[in-house]
Amino acid sequence: MKELGLLNYFLGIFVHTFSSGYFLSQTKYATELLAKPGMLSCKPYSSPMALKSSSHPDSAVPFSNPSFYRSIIGALQYLTITCLDLSFAVNFACQFMHQPLNCHFAAVKHLLRYLKGTLTHGLQFSSGLLLLNAYSDSDWAGNSLDRRSTTSYCVFLGSDLISWPAKK
Repeated sequence: MKELGLLNYFLGIFVHTFSSGYFLSQTKYATELLAKPGMLSCKPYSSPMALKSSSHPDSAVPFSNPSFYRSIIGALQYLTITCLDLSFAVNFACQFMHQPLNCHFAAVKHLLRYLKGTLTHGLQFSSGLLLLNAYSDSDWAGNSLDRRSTTSYCVFLGSDLISWPAKK
């Protein structure tokens, strides 16, 4: 074994050490992800998903490169480690991985534009009181297409988020 010093970068995650704790971010990984579809210079959006889907004649056409769609979605899934606000939108995009349409890829591009504006976001872990808190939310039969429910919860240890699954 060898002492390598303080952790700085591991598996695409930057670890910034402060006297009060740690800050984890995936800025480099997210920038590389934006470069894949050529969206490094795009304008950022303020929300990860559009509230209403647009009805464009092209929207029901199958996407021409489904493997590219899957690779972008897989990369976005890994990005949810430090970008929790992407979780719902990425989960939604994952539901169309087998047969993506042009409208689904348009939603992914919207998500990538949101990512462009949040490149510096991450997770802050600080020292403090170790009190366990959990919060949950559910939307019973909220999907108008299949009437399935969505549930999620988050668990905090002190002021630090340690778990956050969502399930349909």
